[in-house]
Amino acid sequence: ATSPPAAHPSALLRTHTTKATMKFSTTIVTILSAASVANGFVATPHHSSALLAASQRIATGSNNALGATAVAASATVNGATETAPPNGEGAIEETIRLQVNEKARTVLAVSTSGTLCTKSSHDGIEGAPFGSYVDYVLDDEGCPVLLMNEMSMHTVNVRDDPDGVVTLFAQLGRGSEGQDSSRCSITGKLEKVDDDEAQDIDAIRMRYSITHSYADQVMDSPRFAFYRLNPVRVHFVGGFGVLAKWVPVDEYKEATPDILAKDASDIISRLNRDHSEDLALTAEHLLDSQDVERIRVTAVDRLGIDIRVTKKGPRANKLVTDEFRIGFRIPVISVEDAKSEILKIFQEAWEKANGYDWGDNEEPGSTVPIMKIAADALG
Repeated sequence: ATSPPAAHPSALLRTHTTKATMKFSTTIVTILSAASVANGFVATPHHSSALLAASQRIATGSNNALGATAVAASATVNGATETAPPNGEGAIEETIRLQVNEKARTVLAVSTSGTLCTKSSHDGIEGAPFGSYVDYVLDDEGCPVLLMNEMSMHTVNVRDDPDGVVTLFAQLGRGSEGQDSSRCSITGKLEKVDDDEAQDIDAIRMRYSITHSYADQVMDSPRFAFYRLNPVRVHFVGGFGVLAKWVPVDEYKEATPDILAKDASDIISRLNRDHSEDLALTAEHLLDSQDVERIRVTAVDRLGIDIRVTKKGPRANKLVTDEFRIGFRIPVISVEDAKSEILKIFQEAWEKANGYDWGDNEEPGSTVPIMKIAADALG
């Protein structure tokens, strides 16, 4: 008999796959619930979603009694009403994809610079759009705050415009390719911040000083002042040929940037540079994509990864590009957790490619949450 193929480098992570990580004890769950109630603990939204998502997945598996207990515990901990396990693609999407308002808030939180479009007041081009490169930080509600020189052309334009309506455009940078990057436009009225009346002026000054090193040299100059953009419209674009949507302002303000936001570009770059073989196995054996010409990761967040697959189409010289979402079984809370979840996906693709059978009546990769989010997006 032939010997089995050598183990994948991440084979040790097998101990952390679904069955191993989800063998919760009914006793532990009960203790967690009781202790939380006794101590008045309320989990953060992130912890809430992690526990609830995990417990719901158990409830849909073989141990329904244990799953139901975990769901009840999650509801008790967070003061929430017990929810039924998700069914259908819409429910799956809610558990493995960020909401659009979270994506928009993440783009603006990470970028810290962008293009400010004002209405020109210069002779000969009055009323024409005028773009300027600007730096900014966000306040607690996600409103961009800019440190502007009174002599800058965009400051003059704002001062001369009675409406004061502007648009700030920002997009994610490194790790993206041109129009593949997520981007956001936020439109509203730009108003000067009154240092004596603004309750958050100290927080703004500190954030600006930390984010933009030059700020300390000019912040106290009478020629510089902070301006706050109060949004009336927010528009998010996920990339070339994919999602574009207007985001309600109140939903944008309530959103929280993704926990992986500042590290996502580095993760994406490394995956595309160093894991081409793993990505190819994932495309063929988990995404059922054949004749693949190109595959690359386009997004990473706490709930999963987006993968763009370009393959040969039905006609000669025709390429078809599809976008897939591969979800993490449990939302991650750190970069190391994200790396671990990604390696588990690669491990299961490798196992399926090599015909491994672990005797649990489940084919490797069969429980990985996957959905197609764009079909022939660039065709």
